[in-house]
Amino acid sequence: MQLVNDLGNRNIKDAIEEYPEIGSILGRYEIGCIKCSVGTCQLKDVVSVHFLGEEIEKRIEEEINIYLQGL
Repeated sequence: MQLVNDLGNRNIKDAIEEYPEIGSILGRYEIGCIKCSVGTCQLKDVVSVHFLGEEIEKRIEEEINIYLQGL
């Protein structure tokens, strides 16, 4: 997963705190990271561990990048 500003290498909790819409995007794909109390997984790994398939992973990556580029 290649995200703008190397955001994929940040932990999920910090990424969502700084960019709340990422939590909404993940939630649409039933990735419930907003509710996680630990939040130390890297954003790029969060998507892959849910085994959503390459097509959906690519869609999530595109949605997040579109959001980040629009800021």
